[in-house]
Amino acid sequence: MARSYSSAWISDTRTACSDGVRQIDHTGNLRPGALDSSCSLFLPSPAMSSEEADRRTRQQRLLPVPIIPIVLFLLAPFAIFLLTSSDLQLPQLPRVRIEYDRRDAAPSTAPPTPERTSPPPPVPIADSDEERWVGPPPRQLTDPPYTLGAAVSDYDARRGRWLRANPGFPAFVSPGRPRVLVVTGSPPRRCGNAGGDHVLLRAFKNKADYCRVHGFDVFYSNAVLDAELSGFWTKLPILRALMLAHPETEFLWWADSDAVFTDMLFEPPWGKYAAHNLVIPGWHDKVYGAKSWLGINAGSFIIRNCQWSLDLLDAWARMGPRGPVRDAYGKVLGEALSDRPSYEADDQSALVYLLVTERGRWGHRTFLESSYSLHGYWVEIVDRYEEMRRRGRDYRAAGPGGERWPLVTHFVGCKPCGGQYASYDAEACRRGMERALNFADDQILRLYGFEHESLNTTAVRRVRNDTGGPLDADDEEVGRLLHPAFRAGRPR
Repeated sequence: MARSYSSAWISDTRTACSDGVRQIDHTGNLRPGALDSSCSLFLPSPAMSSEEADRRTRQQRLLPVPIIPIVLFLLAPFAIFLLTSSDLQLPQLPRVRIEYDRRDAAPSTAPPTPERTSPPPPVPIADSDEERWVGPPPRQLTDPPYTLGAAVSDYDARRGRWLRANPGFPAFVSPGRPRVLVVTGSPPRRCGNAGGDHVLLRAFKNKADYCRVHGFDVFYSNAVLDAELSGFWTKLPILRALMLAHPETEFLWWADSDAVFTDMLFEPPWGKYAAHNLVIPGWHDKVYGAKSWLGINAGSFIIRNCQWSLDLLDAWARMGPRGPVRDAYGKVLGEALSDRPSYEADDQSALVYLLVTERGRWGHRTFLESSYSLHGYWVEIVDRYEEMRRRGRDYRAAGPGGERWPLVTHFVGCKPCGGQYASYDAEACRRGMERALNFADDQILRLYGFEHESLNTTAVRRVRNDTGGPLDADDEEVGRLLHPAFRAGRPR
C-alpha cells in the first residue's frame, strides 16, 4: 500500500541517486515499484514530518504575535488619561495665536479673545438689583406685608439698661461727641468692568481714612442680607441688624459706595441734631412744597440708634420687596410725587413719600440738612477742586455762592462697578472719581510730606523734607488730623 507524504517534505527529501526523485509522482505518492529501484530513497517518517511542520509554522508566526499586546500596553495609560481627565476637553484645546508687534498702534494689555462658535455668556451685572433670585417666589400683593424681622418693642428702655450695665461701651465718647458707625458696602459679585473693583477699593480706603481721623468705627458689607430687598433697598436690613447688634452706637452713617469724603477734617455738628433722629441732605421746599422725589438724597444720611428709627425702617421697607409689591408701590409713588415716572419703587422716593404723607409721625424728627454738603453733586464739584484748594476750606467770604469744601462728593448716576442704569459716560465718571479721591487723599498724604503731582494722576511727589517732631506742627488743622485720638476726645 502506497504511503502519502506532504509535498513540503518531499522538496527537502534527499535521495541516494537522481532516479529516486523520479519515483515520486506529483501527488507525493511513490510510484509502483519505486522501492524496488536500484537507487535507495530516504523519506522522513510521518511523526518526524508533523513535528517539523509545527516548528516551521511557529517560526513563521513568532514575529507578529507579541507586537500587538505590547502596543496596546503602551497606549492604554494614555487612552485612560484622555478619557478620565476632567480638566482636559479636546474640543476646546487652546490655540496658539501669534500677534506681531505694531509700532504704529497703541499697545494692548488685554489678552487675545479666543474664537467662539457661539455667543458668549452674558457678563453678570454687578448691581445688587440684578442679582440672581435665590429666595422664595416674589411676594404678592395678597401676601402679608413685608417686615425686616420680628417686631422690636421698648427698645429705648432695653438699650438704656444695656448701656448702664456696660459702662465700658458708652454711646457718647465724650460730652457732645456720639459714638458713630459709618456703614457702606458694595455688591457681592465682582465688577463687570476691569477697573470697577479698584475704584471700590479706593472709595473704601477713603472712608477708612475719614473714620480713622475722627475716631469713628466703620462697617463694610458686600452681602445681601435679604433677597427680597435688593438693589438700593439692601441698606435697610443692614442698618437694622447693626442697630440691634451694636447698642453702644449712637449714630449710624450710611454712605453709598460711590460717595467720597472730600473734606477730611470737617465733622457734622452733632449738637445741632440733639432733637432729631434722622439727618439727611435735603430741602424743605422741595420735599414738603414741591413733593419732589429729588428733594432729598438717600445716598448719605445719619440715623440714630433708637426705637423711632427701627419703626421708620420697618415702614420704609414695606415698599421694597422685589416683584409685584415694588412695582405696585412704584405706581403709587409716581402719582403722589412730582417729576417722577411710575417705575418700580426706589428707597429715596419711598422716604419722601413717608415724610409727605405721614409728616406728623416722621417729619418732626427728620432734619433736612442743606448748610453743608452732606451730599455734593459731583458734576458741579470735580472741576473746582484746584480753586477750592487755593481759597482754603472755608471761603464763604468770597461772595454770593461761596461755600465750604463739600464734605461728601456723591457720584450719583455713575456706576463704578458697571450696570445698565448709568446716567453718565463711564469715562467722565472715572475721571471725576479719580480727581475726588486724589483731592481727599492729598489731605492725608500731606501729613507725611507728600501729595499728588496733580489731581489727574496717581503719581505723588515730596512737598516737605522735615523729619523733626510732628508734635510741634504749626498747622492746627494738620495737628488735628495727625492725632485723631486727641481729636476724638474734643467736644463739638
